[in-house]
Amino acid sequence: MTTTVHHLQRPEGRIAYTVDGPAHAPLVVLVPGMGDLRSTWRELVGPLVEAGHRVAVMDLRGHGDSDTTFRTHGDVVTGQDAIALVEHLGGPAVLGGNSMGAGAVAWAAAERPDLVAGLVLTGPFLRDPSVPGFVTATMHGLMRVLFSRPWGAAIWASYYRGYLNRGRKAPWLDEHVADLRAAMHDPAHLRSFRHLTVQLTHAPVEARVPQVTAPAVAFVGAVDPDFKDPAAEAAWLRGAIDADVTLIPEVGHYPQNQAPEVVVPGTLAFLAGLPRDADGRFQVRAATRA
Repeated sequence: MTTTVHHLQRPEGRIAYTVDGPAHAPLVVLVPGMGDLRSTWRELVGPLVEAGHRVAVMDLRGHGDSDTTFRTHGDVVTGQDAIALVEHLGGPAVLGGNSMGAGAVAWAAAERPDLVAGLVLTGPFLRDPSVPGFVTATMHGLMRVLFSRPWGAAIWASYYRGYLNRGRKAPWLDEHVADLRAAMHDPAHLRSFRHLTVQLTHAPVEARVPQVTAPAVAFVGAVDPDFKDPAAEAAWLRGAIDADVTLIPEVGHYPQNQAPEVVVPGTLAFLAGLPRDADGRFQVRAATRA
């Protein structure tokens, strides 16, 4: 992955991104999940570029190299940031997202179908877990406490490594977790992360799911602890957005890292099957869903 960081100006601050590959190649934009960094996509970027794609990877608001001046966070504004990046770089594009990033790019596909040629989703949150309202309120209160100084960075790093990465682990996971912890040691980054955990809801995404017409491929970990029943969530995705879904054994919330031997070839095959224009760029397919 390139080390050159660019910034895209948005109303409340700047979004950081990197871009690799030829300027006129078909564009893929990748979005991390909550509390994560651009490097979560490291296993996918190289193979995509080698296959002839232009690959942009963005940081979330208040994460990584993005500004910490943002007041609003969550799926919708992240989707808006992804749309703005596609417009800036020149679309249409295939959008990829992990966790809440998957929800954001699904929202973007419903909002701007003219810009989104396809979706690659890993550990995708396209709807809120089914829990009582008082549980959600309690969790929001708990998040404010857990992700505060001085213990917030350590708690997130431990949760990320041990709980969310249930099952097999990437060989570079310890390095990545150290980077996450270092980022969260910055009070402004930790504050942004805490605001995101409190503001986050996937309800706006679920409301737009029927409007998603872009072809999609999804990868779900069979032991993903964020889903009460990962197999049932995979089945719901197949019906909700007509996605080609792979349920991967011994994998938690980060299939792109925990099972690149499945996600990378699956993604490349999906991209190879998408329509292109005369210049080889992705072409938006006419809507076929009711």
